[in-house]
Amino acid sequence: MADRLVTVRDGRRIGVTAFGDPVAERIVLFCHPAPGSGGFDPDPAITSAWGVHVVSVDRPGYGSSTPIPEERRPSVGRWADDLAEYIQVVVEQARETGRTPLHKVGVVGWSAGGRVALALAARHPGLVDRVAVVATPAPDSALRWIPEDLARTNAELLQQPVPVAKQRLREMLRSQVADGVPGTGLLAQGEADLALLQRPGLEGRLQRMLQHAYDQGTVGVADDLLSFAADDWAHDLDAVRAPVLLVYGAKDPISSSAHGRWYRKHLPNAAPHLVVVPRAGHLVVAPAWERILQHVDPQHGRRSDA
Repeated sequence: MADRLVTVRDGRRIGVTAFGDPVAERIVLFCHPAPGSGGFDPDPAITSAWGVHVVSVDRPGYGSSTPIPEERRPSVGRWADDLAEYIQVVVEQARETGRTPLHKVGVVGWSAGGRVALALAARHPGLVDRVAVVATPAPDSALRWIPEDLARTNAELLQQPVPVAKQRLREMLRSQVADGVPGTGLLAQGEADLALLQRPGLEGRLQRMLQHAYDQGTVGVADDLLSFAADDWAHDLDAVRAPVLLVYGAKDPISSSAHGRWYRKHLPNAAPHLVVVPRAGHLVVAPAWERILQHVDPQHGRRSDA
């Protein structure tokens, strides 16, 4: 469950979980995958040694965060605006308590969370100074990766009234938690990921994150998928000015390095750098965590060529 709840302007509550150094001046936001929830630490030993305060926020309908109203269409921009509002609260709190003023944060987005991280940097450039996009698929219209039957379903959902589309998606997704325990296979796929799950503690951390993703049933993941059904979230990528690190697994069956190359081409103002990790799959966020922190928090922690 979230460490604490923060109320945003429209009265909804968002669940916030933090790990790493709670008094560190540097804050890094971690945007979880879909399905997912806050509180997943890719590598606690590295996070602890780095001296960074990592914060993860449950998107609406996941974990402890209030869903958006039924009639309101989910959007990546809306998720980004929630994060921006939270950052502004933290900035104000730092100012009131006399702590070192917080100006900008680093943002990491894993899988679907990468879209939110990029939207935050594009819509609120004054709040973000560095971005890491990890195993995030490109728009399906640009690089086909969604199965044809699901692509047809997405097109149908976009034509339906929002409450109807939400309910339809929730019903379709119920099989993911039919026995009450979502499997790690929702994110870990292929031999490379199965090998990574042998890392001490990783499978347990991943399982806990997925369990909390369904605390409210399939509400969160349905809204997330509906927010990605159209590719309009990718229209403002050229507005991203913060330097971007793109991290992909060479063995990722969901989003190959071709997706990273697409982002590198379509983030012209962010000087993107692409890293492809050998023998890593969609869980590349774990073995690449140190390299990711080097980018989003270069002033602290260890240094290596990882």
